Amino acid sequence: MNSTRGNILLVDDEENMHEALKLNLEIEGYTVTSAFNGTQALKCIANEYFDLVVLDVMMPEVDGITVAETMRINNMDTPILMLSAKNSSVDKVLGLKKGADDYLTKPFNLDELLLRIEKLITKNLKIQDKSGIGNTYTFGNNTIDFNAQSAINHEGHTIELSKKETMLLKLLIENKGDVVTRERILQVVWGYNIFPTTRTIDNFILSFRKNFEIDSRNPEHFFSVRSVGYKFLD
Repeated sequence: MNSTRGNILLVDDEENMHEALKLNLEIEGYTVTSAFNGTQALKCIANEYFDLVVLDVMMPEVDGITVAETMRINNMDTPILMLSAKNSSVDKVLGLKKGADDYLTKPFNLDELLLRIEKLITKNLKIQDKSGIGNTYTFGNNTIDFNAQSAINHEGHTIELSKKETMLLKLLIENKGDVVTRERILQVVWGYNIFPTTRTIDNFILSFRKNFEIDSRNPEHFFSVRSVGYKFLD
């Protein structure tokens, strides 16, 4: 997995501003992907996990407000830092209502921007980082051994697990009862730079049902939540 401080999508159509921000973010150790309008931004977001989206409001084709709203409608919980020359309280409230986590008006102080970015990414990582299930976990007469990358299922059969199967099982179990988004799975299991199709993740879930469910057609533990992600129940 990428060892940088975070993966940021920078969305701004002002070329000089964009390049200056990109350079400073990369100097700070972030990986930066560029988009110059809302349409490009939505395509990037659909295909890659980001720790943060830095989003200009006023852009051609699709504006920043629409991008933020579209992300939230599609249950994408990536933090959004909105940038805008509009500095009225009405504009700020609208941006926050539509899904921004923070709102900074132009012109801004670079150090303040970098501090806000760091805080948003750190907060998001803390929210996402759940642990404490231990080296083994038992559910429905199935026992997973994460260290050994193996399991004994409800029929007493030993199941050898791949590294990615083990990582996905652990992620789902750590977030028991919550929907884990596809973007989050991409970040944790596949890393930032290699992105499987939704069908690939679905195949992992089907394999889990075959191995660990009493009736794979009527699952009690592993669920796909259409257009959102995947969920585990004990």
